[in-house]
Amino acid sequence: MSRSIRGVREAISFPRFAAFTTGMTLSLVMLGVYTAATGSGLACSAQWPLCDNGLLPQTIPSFIEWFHRLIAMVTGWFILGTALWAWRRPGRRTRLAATLAVCLLPLQISIGAVTVTLNGVLPQGYSAPTQGAHLVVALSIFSLLVWTTLSARTERGPPLPRVRKTLGVALAAIVASTVVSRVFTPIAYTPAAQALFYGAALVAVAALLAATRWLAGTTVPQLRYATSFALLPLLAGMLLGRDLVFYTSTVRLLNVACFALAGAAVLAAALLTRRARPDGRAGAVASTRSD
Repeated sequence: MSRSIRGVREAISFPRFAAFTTGMTLSLVMLGVYTAATGSGLACSAQWPLCDNGLLPQTIPSFIEWFHRLIAMVTGWFILGTALWAWRRPGRRTRLAATLAVCLLPLQISIGAVTVTLNGVLPQGYSAPTQGAHLVVALSIFSLLVWTTLSARTERGPPLPRVRKTLGVALAAIVASTVVSRVFTPIAYTPAAQALFYGAALVAVAALLAATRWLAGTTVPQLRYATSFALLPLLAGMLLGRDLVFYTSTVRLLNVACFALAGAAVLAAALLTRRARPDGRAGAVASTRSD
């Protein structure tokens, strides 16, 4: 029994726990986008968890909203657990990022209450600005959790090969998110496509954050400016990609420009890292210095 408990403890390390929490947050954002896109956000109103006047939801929209809030509650506890665990470990930046993620949770919950449960009390609660703010806070929490996971990891070996692979992932994710976004008309922008759009975009965000962190330990640390810059048009494209604005031809052109800028910055960084000379410094050393 003691051997099995020891095995479980070794398997559930803090970096893995933080990574799992980050993955849950990504899934929650996708589920939240799908819930809003299907119009299920108001299905339970203030009755949750007693949707449709019962313990279990009776309609598909009610089930979508019921399941969304359930996952949100579980994810919130995981985020809190990540922060508490972080304070039992060394690493000031790890603790700071995890704590900031927890501090943003009440704001995210409050905005969610405005958009859904308090919509009948507050006029224009379920509106584009409120949904946009809801998304921005969610992206902030996700980014902080990604940084927490990266800070908790002890990377070994030169970081340049990791950066090259990560930039490849970021570029592929940007292309994938563009294909399923509103700018690519051959594919219908269904609720499922919206969820996939945000899932791919968040993968790109995570990859860019990782590349930005690891570039500090390479011979080309100045490329962090390119990866950091790529995050800005990518986030702008994510906001424009929602059904929060009247999608005119001008907005579509602006949306295309955002993805093009992000992709170009990532492609340039990827090409320059291919030409960079090999780095002999270990990732573990760079990670330790950054904390």
